[in-house]
Amino acid sequence: MGFDGLGRRDMLRGMGVGLVASALPNAALAEALQSGRKLGYAVVGLGSYAVNQIMPRIKDCEFARLTALVSGTPAKLEKYGSEYGIPKTHRYSYADYDRIRDNPDIDLVYVVLPNSMHAEYSIRASQAGKHVLCEKPMANTAAEAEAMIAAAKRADRKLMIGYRCHFEQHNLYVVEQLRAGIVGRPTLITAESGFYAQPGQWRLDRPMSGGGSLMDIGIYSLNAARYLAGEEPIEVSAMESTDKSDPRFKTVEDRIDFQLKFPSGVIANCVSSYSSGHNAFRVTGTKGWIGMEPATPYEGHQLWARQNWKTEQITLPPARKSQWAGQLDELAQAALTGREPKAAGEEGLRDMRLIEAIYRSAREHRAIRLTA
Repeated sequence: MGFDGLGRRDMLRGMGVGLVASALPNAALAEALQSGRKLGYAVVGLGSYAVNQIMPRIKDCEFARLTALVSGTPAKLEKYGSEYGIPKTHRYSYADYDRIRDNPDIDLVYVVLPNSMHAEYSIRASQAGKHVLCEKPMANTAAEAEAMIAAAKRADRKLMIGYRCHFEQHNLYVVEQLRAGIVGRPTLITAESGFYAQPGQWRLDRPMSGGGSLMDIGIYSLNAARYLAGEEPIEVSAMESTDKSDPRFKTVEDRIDFQLKFPSGVIANCVSSYSSGHNAFRVTGTKGWIGMEPATPYEGHQLWARQNWKTEQITLPPARKSQWAGQLDELAQAALTGREPKAAGEEGLRDMRLIEAIYRSAREHRAIRLTA
């Protein structure tokens, strides 16, 4: 069992291993396919990620469509409302956000806002009777994450967190190969995530972001270590390296190196950085290793494995569905069938609790033991 009482089986279910098999249409999905009915998404926050990655992919969904937009910028509502054919009655400001309750064309809400706004707008969407997909990190604190889960349960709505890599075929392939024993018994995981953060971004403002690189790009290393290990860590150690003379880092950290220890004995060494480029992971075991670089990009994944003293690159066929369409459809399928979505709110809460433990370890200069 991991520190929050969730074990290996829960981890695999959260990661989405066997996604294709589990997504085979049941009666509700078959009926939706036959009728041609798709559930409607309202996208909340029209920043770069929403307009360049998420919204263009909704057209590829089998069970979802774009029906509403929410933004504090009227020009964005006009531009993207016209581009996607969203009527003015389905364009909302943050001031009238709660009116989504009265719109039957909105079944699902995707919250793509700065971290500090995740909890408020997710909770309000649940209260409005909508199912919620919220970007990662789930919130600024574990307490906020717990409140989001509680709000969804009270409303009998689904809550899912935007872990797109849980629906990306290369990441899924690696997890499946690890479970099949491709590297033998895993002993070491390395996971590195980083980029040079340009000044003037909201992510460099602690009240908005909740922290620095760890709360942003570092969550990829953290989450990958967990799904690669297939279990929850029992101890964390961390060290922060931040040049406080750099004006970017007045309120947030730059680099954090952290180590996770798992019950099986696997150690994960992870990097999170705002001053250097990293996008890779590798799992080494008693029979070889498997890894990717880049590991978690929007495109261009490269995958290698080493067995019997031979390293080979592995090329996968084109994916039937993009990681974004898979993620968007997952919440729609969960809403249609009543099952819990993969990467549900509890998955985001696990990471938030770990992030808080990592920060504590770096602050107190000691290992933090995680209790069940």
